[in-house]
Amino acid sequence: MSAIPSVNLEDFLSEDQKKKEQFIENIGAAFENIGFVALSGHFLSDQLVENLYSEIKKFFSLPQEVKDSYEVEGIGGQRGYTSFGKEHAKGRKEGDLKEFWHFGQYVEGNHKLEAEYPDNVFVKELSEFNNVGEETYKMLEKTAKYVLRALALHLGLEETYFDEWIKNGNSILRPIHYPPITSEPKNAVRAAAHGDINLITLLMGAHGKGLQVKNHDNEWVDAIARPDQLMINVGDMLSRLTNNKLKSTIHQVVNPPKELWGTSRYSIPFFMHPVSEMPLNCLEDCVDEQNPKQFEDTTAGAYLNERLIELGLVKK
Repeated sequence: MSAIPSVNLEDFLSEDQKKKEQFIENIGAAFENIGFVALSGHFLSDQLVENLYSEIKKFFSLPQEVKDSYEVEGIGGQRGYTSFGKEHAKGRKEGDLKEFWHFGQYVEGNHKLEAEYPDNVFVKELSEFNNVGEETYKMLEKTAKYVLRALALHLGLEETYFDEWIKNGNSILRPIHYPPITSEPKNAVRAAAHGDINLITLLMGAHGKGLQVKNHDNEWVDAIARPDQLMINVGDMLSRLTNNKLKSTIHQVVNPPKELWGTSRYSIPFFMHPVSEMPLNCLEDCVDEQNPKQFEDTTAGAYLNERLIELGLVKK
């Protein structure tokens, strides 16, 4: 029995009002209690998932000097390639045991944001890599929109409350490669304990052991999804907005047992970010005498920049 509750997005999208209400209740309870849920019924087809894994494995198998040519200086790793060990968790000096790629927003009808966001990086060695990445990005963004609509209703907001803030939002699709471990890591893990910065994260590839979530009793529990499910968790921005009603849960990716050190692990999170102007001021309905306001007013853009500095990806 998984410690992470499961829901099916098709219930929310159905014409059956009872199913829709049950979905809202279940996902709201999951995000209040542990901050994670396993979701089926999303918009990714099996073929698209297969194509994406094929393309990212090809990319991470390219010679190191080719991959390094796609590392863009001066943009805090927002697009293209980030090499092994460069990112670390907040408060840690050791780099995580991973390399990754970033696909960013495909802006539609907004010249200001086209100028604000870095361009996506095109990999000339792989003809389908960028096409498959873009299609996956859009399907995960569509899935995230409906998850946020359910959460808006759970919070007593208009169903489309988040729509204006996430359209052309600064979201990131991050294919990650955790390479085989060749020697005893010195105080480093594949991804050290951390909370996500964004509104919600949709994670592909949580099908084997590795991802762990810290529950309310400060115990680490395995978070394992079925192959047809995405693991979805609350990020710090949504936690701030809801005055910690919805929990941004600390999680980590631990190193495998020694007999599996020779294997690669791949996971693909989609970090749903709003536009920079979105206010993250605590919602009035989430503040009362029992739960006084816990966070200062800020915007998504200011908060993101503060966190990127803490992660070592942006210099002060």
